[in-house]
Amino acid sequence: MPKKSEQPARFMTVAEVADLMRVSSMTVYRLIKAGEIRAARVGKSYRIREDDVDQFLSSRYNQTG
Repeated sequence: MPKKSEQPARFMTVAEVADLMRVSSMTVYRLIKAGEIRAARVGKSYRIREDDVDQFLSSRYNQTG
């Protein structure tokens, strides 16, 4: 049975996530420290999976109207 080809996880920097969310880098660091968004430590910096950013944003999305 052939396996479904999956794309490898794409990782973003804290600055890229902050840019995407229109917040400061410090806000992203606080979210990581609070455990609200998952991140992998690479040396002294963090990398966040694009899927985890999407999941975080969709879990906090409020529909108005």
